[in-house]
Amino acid sequence: MKSFGSDNHSGVHADVLAAIHEANAGHEPAYGADAVTAKARQLFQNTFGPDAEVFFVFTGTAANTLAIRGLCHPFEAVVATSCAHLNEDECGAPEFVAGNKILSFPPVDGKLALDVIDRLKINPSDPHRVVPKLVTLTQATELGTVYSLSELRAITERAHARGLLVHMDGARLANAAVHLGCELGDVTTAVGVDALSFGGTKNGLLCAEALVFLKEDLSPSFAFMRKQSMQLASKMRYLSCQFIPYLQDQLWKKNATQANAMALYLRDRLTQLPGVEIPYPTQANEVFAILPPAIGKHMQVQARAYAWDGALHRFVCSFDTTRADVDELFKGL
Repeated sequence: MKSFGSDNHSGVHADVLAAIHEANAGHEPAYGADAVTAKARQLFQNTFGPDAEVFFVFTGTAANTLAIRGLCHPFEAVVATSCAHLNEDECGAPEFVAGNKILSFPPVDGKLALDVIDRLKINPSDPHRVVPKLVTLTQATELGTVYSLSELRAITERAHARGLLVHMDGARLANAAVHLGCELGDVTTAVGVDALSFGGTKNGLLCAEALVFLKEDLSPSFAFMRKQSMQLASKMRYLSCQFIPYLQDQLWKKNATQANAMALYLRDRLTQLPGVEIPYPTQANEVFAILPPAIGKHMQVQARAYAWDGALHRFVCSFDTTRADVDELFKGL
């Protein structure tokens, strides 16, 4: 039985393992000076625009935290929803490592409301209070919803008008782009996002994440910050090589399409059960369902479904989830 508790539970895609095996041949210069990493960097520029500067790291927590460190002074604040992964699930890493206060606001279906930006008190002349500097958006959100392109443009335009930068936590960016029917650059660079934490681990990669600055000179000293934060890999090619099939062969789209489709199928099966409620749209690879106690207990055992809040459970589909895997969950009910 495959797990539906998290897309972190799945394995590594065969094409990614093949890329790692290929990168393992011979000797290459260390710390990103190798030909494999150079090719991966070029693919990032092809995908996100010629100004994109990519830094490979080991974890999403590192990408998110270092984005803040690279873009903000310690006395500047980060604006997020209260349910944002960066706010709830990083064990305080942004505050501890970067030293920045997070200003959290109630979400609307997982999203940051546009009027939050208008209501921010930004006074760079008052040394008694932190100065809001960075807006962070989780795409797809922690509730499985997706910001539309128009919503993203509205937020980035409003933020930039107030002198703020915009960061996107894209741990499930591939799933969001598939839902929107667009390319990765369309949902990031084209709508005005300044920096991106580009996730790969949840979509078939092996401990491979990337922080991408989408505009020139956003963090000219970041190479030093990455090293100081213990995220500079000596054998960089084993991280960067994974993004070659991911971007060049659009493996991101293939994997996310499968995961999203299975989430919709799972949602459909759940709605056929008595007493089940689906409180949020299923727009990526996550399904949230309010389950009666007996069904909830069954799903926690069979699916490893995550008990989100009381009777509310989260199911996450992965790139290798099949219809047969979903059907198996409902045996015995």
